[in-house]
Amino acid sequence: MKKRILVTGVNSYIGNAFRSYMEQFPEEAAVEGISVRNDAWKTLDFSGYDCVFDVAGIAHADTGHVSEEVKKQYYAVNCDLTVALAKKAKEAGVRQFVFMSSAIVYGDSAPIGFQRVITRETPPAPADFYGDSKLQAEKGILPLGDEHFKITILRPPMIYGKNSKGNYPVLSKMAQSLPVFPKVENQRSMLYIGNLVEFVRLIIKNEEEGFFFPQNEQYSNTSQLVQMIAEAHGKHVILVGGCTGPLRVLSQATGLVNKAFGSLAYDMSMSEYKENYRKYSLEESIRLTEG
Repeated sequence: MKKRILVTGVNSYIGNAFRSYMEQFPEEAAVEGISVRNDAWKTLDFSGYDCVFDVAGIAHADTGHVSEEVKKQYYAVNCDLTVALAKKAKEAGVRQFVFMSSAIVYGDSAPIGFQRVITRETPPAPADFYGDSKLQAEKGILPLGDEHFKITILRPPMIYGKNSKGNYPVLSKMAQSLPVFPKVENQRSMLYIGNLVEFVRLIIKNEEEGFFFPQNEQYSNTSQLVQMIAEAHGKHVILVGGCTGPLRVLSQATGLVNKAFGSLAYDMSMSEYKENYRKYSLEESIRLTEG
């Protein structure tokens, strides 16, 4: 039966990518988007929808130097708004609520030179208010779930793709402008937008509930990633060894070092699914992102 899906957050990178992707499956679902920036959504009738895919939220900015007022805004949008949307969806008889959380609920990357692998047993431990706002949203919507209203929570790692925001574009700029780059052994989970939207399609089609941890089929290494990006632009970056020690010293002064060169990975077994959603390899995804 054809489903009606409502996506919250009309300017969301993920929401727009999903809506665009689902145009390939007109027989499977009709997808609409709404803005939740003001209170107009409160008058909308949710009763005609089978699923609400909630991607509205404030993404991570510089969380180090913000006012209490800004922190309150994060909780209002990332937590309170999510809970209000889920309650409205449940009251209207919507069968599934899919919430876009984040791996950020587990805290920061391991310091440079150390490994960090998250398993299903790893307890959430947010390092800042952004991660905590996502975790509090999860805690707020979980009790609403029952046999008639399925709560589906996604905790993806760093998402990237053409025109994405966040850390990836910074890495891309460096790859295109630097002739040399530090060679560091690290391990990171990442998720290409093309793999994410297929995963979301499948979990809505299959009416899943619970926690999910989608990621690419292989881990990324920051140094190799920079080389791949450079090659996609016909350039060559030389990787220079012996940088771990100096970078470790530098990491005492700025958190950006561990953000770039630290390790943060999901155990691969957490990300397996009964249907294949990983349509793009890491190399192919980099070519498509940079192309």
